[in-house]
Amino acid sequence: MNARRTTRKADTARSRTFPPLPPARGRRSFAESWWGNAWVEALEGRQRSATGRLARGRTYARAGNVGEITVTPGRVAARVQGSRSTPYRTSMEIPVLGERDWELLLDAAAGQAGHIAALLDRDMPAELVEDAARAGVRLLPRQGELTPTCSCPDWGDPCKHAAAVYYQVARLLDEDPFVLLLLRGRGEQELMDELQRRNAAHAALESTSSHDVPSAAGSVPAKDVFAAARAGLPPLPGPPHAIARPGPTAVFTGSSAPDTGIDPAALEFLAADAAARAVRLLAEALTPAHLGTTPADPLHVDQDVIRLAAAEAPPTLVTRLADAAGLGTTDLARSVRAWRLGGPEGLRVLNEPWDPEPYELAAARDAVRHAWEGERAPALRATRNRLTATGGSAQLRLGTDRRWYPYRKESGTWWPAGPADRDPAAALAAALGTETS
Repeated sequence: MNARRTTRKADTARSRTFPPLPPARGRRSFAESWWGNAWVEALEGRQRSATGRLARGRTYARAGNVGEITVTPGRVAARVQGSRSTPYRTSMEIPVLGERDWELLLDAAAGQAGHIAALLDRDMPAELVEDAARAGVRLLPRQGELTPTCSCPDWGDPCKHAAAVYYQVARLLDEDPFVLLLLRGRGEQELMDELQRRNAAHAALESTSSHDVPSAAGSVPAKDVFAAARAGLPPLPGPPHAIARPGPTAVFTGSSAPDTGIDPAALEFLAADAAARAVRLLAEALTPAHLGTTPADPLHVDQDVIRLAAAEAPPTLVTRLADAAGLGTTDLARSVRAWRLGGPEGLRVLNEPWDPEPYELAAARDAVRHAWEGERAPALRATRNRLTATGGSAQLRLGTDRRWYPYRKESGTWWPAGPADRDPAAALAAALGTETS
């Protein structure tokens, strides 16, 4: 199928009609691109109770029961042949983006020439969707945003005819991501014209900023004002020198009997730990990369308990820390491993499941499939931010830092299996104990 070449021109750029797609019997999935799979995720993720209707909808779509499909802003419409002789009129609605959302999305796309090139090549760059999401714009649908209607007597949400249309739209998206952009409210030509205009404006601004611009008559450049103000001030002292290692810490063992409840060994450990952290923080502050960074969030008490346990605290202190955190031996060991491999975010991934955008899971599956080129990639089952491989012995967990954390099941319990990776295929290889091609 090539939906781009078979598209019939409509009266306006905001309406596109696609001829009936050929049957797709034998396809393992309805989408091949990560954004097409994200569309399917948005449908299937919220319809756990409608698996029967979805299955019949897939059968209808594979058999070619869906007629021509018309796409307009916020709506897809098609006729679907069911058990009766007359096809049913079926449509699906999705919210369009508001003007502010389009401004943010267009700025994100125009800011990177690669985004425009990818769209022209009929590719939806994951980076564009991520940039838009950071700006607060959801381009791909969330679970529950797709609203069906159908002339059939089935009150299901969705009915099998609407489900068939959903799946066919995933095939259209594979071929042309502008179908999604049209559904969200803008046609291809107007989008490309606006993107090229903004890209040219960005280039002109960068060119102008690279040259000195004369100040207006009677005005004074701000940099001269600040320079004059600084002229009468003494220079700031230089930064302190880096320290290679902390000095000796106080020794409490063997001194006079401590007060009740004071553990001298634990107190010595805490003093040494504080000194080591101070040395490390100073070294980080003196690096050029430290400029412009924001301070890390302070650790919660539970996080600091695990950090101390991971720092090879004395056994008696580890026992006290485990009791304070309410953790058994196994849970403490898992938490310590998660901390050593990923710090605070690694610990959060271990204990706090959350709901990412569907496109993030779809893009991860797509990356895994491509990394296993030449052999069958492991099937991945999604549960919130977790992708579990077929067989249940390896798992990926997406952190809020957008890195993938590998997990491996050991004696019926999930354990961190390695450091996080931006590449889900590399993280899965670590979880499986293999190497990707």
